[in-house]
Amino acid sequence: MTSTIINQIEDHVQIITLNRPEKKNAFNTEMIEAWIESLEQAQQNDDVHVIVITGAGDAFCSGGDVKTMNEGKDSPLDHKHRLWKFIHGVPLTLKKMDKPVIAAINGPAVGAGLDMALMADIRTMADTARVSEGYVKVGLVPGDGGAYYLPRLVGEAKALELLWTGNFIDAEDALRLGLVNQVYPREEFMERTLELAKQIAYGPQVAIRMTKRAVKQSLKMDLESSLDLISSHFAIIKETEDHKEGVLAFSEKRKPKFQGR
Repeated sequence: MTSTIINQIEDHVQIITLNRPEKKNAFNTEMIEAWIESLEQAQQNDDVHVIVITGAGDAFCSGGDVKTMNEGKDSPLDHKHRLWKFIHGVPLTLKKMDKPVIAAINGPAVGAGLDMALMADIRTMADTARVSEGYVKVGLVPGDGGAYYLPRLVGEAKALELLWTGNFIDAEDALRLGLVNQVYPREEFMERTLELAKQIAYGPQVAIRMTKRAVKQSLKMDLESSLDLISSHFAIIKETEDHKEGVLAFSEKRKPKFQGR
């Protein structure tokens, strides 16, 4: 795997590290291609239960490499195709994944860098980190999903404020707004994030993945359709060994030993 992405697997957790610290992990073509490949491999690898995405050095991701944006003489259609066929490959790949994905925001996440964090299932954030939808400051619209993900997390009005101003928000405000799930002290940030990841990784994996599917699908359904879907999931889960172990452990007043451990 290219050095712009570092992959590690630890206790069923695949850590994908964006590795251009000298550029604040701004992504280029090489990184995006490796990023997509890493996600696809994680989905196919049965030893991987949870994916954590973070950045090398003191930043999460500063977005696209601005210095390369105006190189060449591409037409507007060329720019559209580059986004659709290339950069948008990350959210479209994530959309197909049923394994839990955690964005570990270890430092600044700006523009498309913040969007890349928003498209994860949940987010942790170091108490020293800051985030911004900074597109407006370089005269751009949110090109990597910010207009889709942000209002679903913080509401339409607050999303528009953040997109129109490009203002930075700190970890405390990000937590208050529901932009992130947990804030941890910087010195123990990855340790605490991996504790959360491993708690999920050691759980009943079929149930966890079906729960993710049910939540994602139910956001697009009416109540009757959602209940019909979950009744099918429930009937299947009842037959798994993890469910049987969970019931037995409950009756014996001990911690369950699911198959993922």
